[in-house]
Amino acid sequence: MQTLPILLLFSLFLTACDDSQLNNPYAETEDSQSILYSAFSEQPKHLDPVIAYSEDEYRFIAQIYEPPFQYNYLKRPYQLEPLTATKLPEIDYIDAQGKKLPTDADEKQIAFTDYTIHLKKGIYYQPHPALAKDKEGHYLYHHLTAAAVQKIETLTDFPQTGTRELTSYDYVYQIKRMAHPKNQSPIAEIMKQYIVGFNEFSQKIAQQPKAAISNIDLQGVSTLNRYQYRIRIKGKYPQFKFWLAMYFFAPMPWETTVFYQQAGLEDKNITLDWFPLGTGGYLLAENNPNKRMVLQKNPNFHLETYPSEGEPADKSKGLLKDAGKRLPFIDKEIYILEKETIPYWNKFLQGYYDASGIASDSFDQAVQISGIGNAMLTPAMQKKGIKLETSVATSIHYMGFNMLDSIVGGNSESARKLRLAISIAMDYEEYISIFMNGRAIAAQGMLPPGIYGFADDKTGINKYVYNGLGERKSIAVARKLMTEAGYDKGINPRTHEALTLYLDSAAVSIDDRPSMNWYRKQLEKLGINLVMRATDYNRFQEKLRNGNAQLFSWGWNADYPDPENFFFLLYGGNAKVKYGGENAVNYQNPEFDRLFEKMRSMDDGAERYQLIQQMQEIVRHDAPWVFGLHPKNFVLSHSWYQNLKPNLMANNQLKYLRIDPVERQHKRSLWNSALFWPLWILLGLLVLLFIPAIKAYQKRLKATLK
Repeated sequence: MQTLPILLLFSLFLTACDDSQLNNPYAETEDSQSILYSAFSEQPKHLDPVIAYSEDEYRFIAQIYEPPFQYNYLKRPYQLEPLTATKLPEIDYIDAQGKKLPTDADEKQIAFTDYTIHLKKGIYYQPHPALAKDKEGHYLYHHLTAAAVQKIETLTDFPQTGTRELTSYDYVYQIKRMAHPKNQSPIAEIMKQYIVGFNEFSQKIAQQPKAAISNIDLQGVSTLNRYQYRIRIKGKYPQFKFWLAMYFFAPMPWETTVFYQQAGLEDKNITLDWFPLGTGGYLLAENNPNKRMVLQKNPNFHLETYPSEGEPADKSKGLLKDAGKRLPFIDKEIYILEKETIPYWNKFLQGYYDASGIASDSFDQAVQISGIGNAMLTPAMQKKGIKLETSVATSIHYMGFNMLDSIVGGNSESARKLRLAISIAMDYEEYISIFMNGRAIAAQGMLPPGIYGFADDKTGINKYVYNGLGERKSIAVARKLMTEAGYDKGINPRTHEALTLYLDSAAVSIDDRPSMNWYRKQLEKLGINLVMRATDYNRFQEKLRNGNAQLFSWGWNADYPDPENFFFLLYGGNAKVKYGGENAVNYQNPEFDRLFEKMRSMDDGAERYQLIQQMQEIVRHDAPWVFGLHPKNFVLSHSWYQNLKPNLMANNQLKYLRIDPVERQHKRSLWNSALFWPLWILLGLLVLLFIPAIKAYQKRLKATLK
């Protein structure tokens, strides 16, 4: 019989197979390791903290670099705490004669404010060739020959690495780098307004491009000793302490400049933008932006422990189980290049990514909205043990009115009522439902939740657009305002035709057309003809700079958790056309400006809170913006992904997270086990098909032999 070899062949094939995860994209050796798997869609352009200023870049550099201060991971409202510093900065007020003033000094007396930072001892940089020395203490790789560079292809080709202690000089050096024109730091222009001598240093170094910045003094920034440095700013600006938690103010050893500026290294992408050097919990072990990027635990990381305090509910959520334990917990994070959302989503469901956002196409599969508007996981997600975390972003999306425009701008009652009518007609609750799957809340003013001064009671309702119950006023109210503004039924009395307005936007893709049509339909309810003018972002910005946009859609993400960071967007001194500031609508109100100037230099307290509410009332009344929405962040995570809590101010979250690789591997096996029973059925069918043919062949063979 010839059937036996066939059966043996199939048996051997199936024996070679087991129930392992045939779709596992990772090496089997990683299964038991504490590795966090994530993804990225675009290559970060900059990993130099003095230049980087985007979320794609911060997800990496925030794990590598350490400014002197950070935000507490668990506490809300957001609170600053020391990171490499021993305590929060010492703040001294100085008068014009250089004398120290009392803490309650009148702001008019304060000419300067000194911020003195005390650093912890014993903090060391990650291993790096730039810090490698020989036995005599000479740097090994600061004087590379052309032949030596030719043999190097990547940073790991350098056979030796070194480290050294963090000092105050490294922080001062970084601020000088920030002031250097060649680096084009995005906050250099802002710092010129505050740091004493910043602008003068920038001008001097521009005139001496080959001079080492270490040889030129920056008047307002100085080292006091190895572990202390001081920054002097102009006047009183309490928000400056928040800047000191941003990565622009992270330390930079001078050795990086000497090392990376050597001829030939840049041609091989061996630069600070490609291979960063910091003191944080992780180092960049692999930079292959066309495939993957890998962060690995810094072996030199200093002592830092998981927080022991947070919000009242944190304990019940298990967020304090690791209180007091040494950070970080995860050994490695692997980022895989994923340009499409569907493959990422499928791998998350299979357990090959530990957390995920929710794309619109997958929203209904993951989340269902209850009758009272609460987001809940679907039964399928709950069965997998997946968790949902939501948070309102500290940002605002708005539609702005150019206050220089002859129709929608100005302080006349006609223009104000026109703006209010449009504000009512723009049904952002509908927009949130249609385009955002409910992932936002309609804005009642300038401040989002989580920012000091946000009022979550009736006093926080925009009474000009909503009724006392927080319901948007009817379109009939908006039409009445149109009539009072002189545009009965939307007719422009000058042209006797429908009032035509123009909305500029940087949304130019075909996917943006439905939302643009939605804008048009909202104003049609008032009889207004809205013309959309979509353009590229550079042209859009140029229109705002020149004051040529009538209406426009835009937004703002908080740099730090203080109301000043939002109210300055309507401060007259920041008007876009006149001063080149961030007041893109060119709003001017002397009373608002007076309150802003008083509020911004105050510490949080009852008086400051009341000033904030007064300012909110003024802008609600004047309506220079249609206060659009505050987005909500939805994050899904698997049960083995622990200590996850949204923190919209901190980017250095990786060190707090924990992975249970045993549970992960168990669930991956359950969800991805290969099914071989179809092969057994196929084998049986093949045998049944082959047996008659083989028997007939054997019969003919016997007949031939006879």
